[in-house]
Amino acid sequence: MKILLTGSSGLLGHAYAQAAVRRGHSVTALYNQNRPIADGLTRTIQLDASQPEELTNIAIELWPDVIVNCAAITNAASVEADAKHAERINVALPRLLAQLSTHLGARLLHVSSDMVFNGQSEQPYRSTDMPAPTNLYGQTKLMAEREVLEHNPEDPIVLRIPILMGNSPGGQRSVHEKLIAAIHAGQKPKLFCDEMRQPCSASNAAEVLLELTERRDLHGLFHWAGSETLSRFEMGQRILKHFGLPLDAIESACREDDSRPAKLTFNLNPIVSKLKTKPIDFEAQLEELTRIEPLNA
Repeated sequence: MKILLTGSSGLLGHAYAQAAVRRGHSVTALYNQNRPIADGLTRTIQLDASQPEELTNIAIELWPDVIVNCAAITNAASVEADAKHAERINVALPRLLAQLSTHLGARLLHVSSDMVFNGQSEQPYRSTDMPAPTNLYGQTKLMAEREVLEHNPEDPIVLRIPILMGNSPGGQRSVHEKLIAAIHAGQKPKLFCDEMRQPCSASNAAEVLLELTERRDLHGLFHWAGSETLSRFEMGQRILKHFGLPLDAIESACREDDSRPAKLTFNLNPIVSKLKTKPIDFEAQLEELTRIEPLNA
């Protein structure tokens, strides 16, 4: 199967590329700055995803069976700092990919976020619940979902995912990597004890994406996450314990306002009953992590 993958050097894109190659698929990996390091890629292409003409030419030349969009600006502060650029990557790019997939007859898988919700529900969010993002990042992800479903009504998958655990290609971008780097730099990170999340490993989410790549009988909007709900502070403590670091290296804090959603958890029905891949707990996610030592260690 020929796969066109955007965001291939990110945490999820990298994990997906590895999984797809292992399954024998031909993966053309697009990236912006950091060249993907997964072995076995058919082709890697550096591309500014905000330039639609070049992307269109690549897609038509390849004529892929599947387009997988893992590209996004996920840092909320970066989105706020440059809203126009964020709109090009987080909204205009998914719109173009939806249009291209419809023209090419390709299956489209687009990755979205739990941040489309406001975190005020006591019950896990279902895919049919009304979104209400609390920040610009969440708004761009919601707009992207609507663009994808409008411009590819025949064969789309929109997969909302939570905060991801894993080893980033450069060793500096994932949750545990940032936390350990901050501690080694002499900081004492403050993590919210009243901000609940349902973390998932990038490799597990990638396996779900790959299974959906190969399953033409599933369409629409789905949720995926890990099997445990933890506060940000609890996540930090368990990361420190896993790596043998002192638990007092971080500090518990409370949210000061509602701009950060309090509780983002997902109801995984009906997708969990339809897939071979299953959600994994936080301990299994920790076992996948590699500790990156600081350069001056």
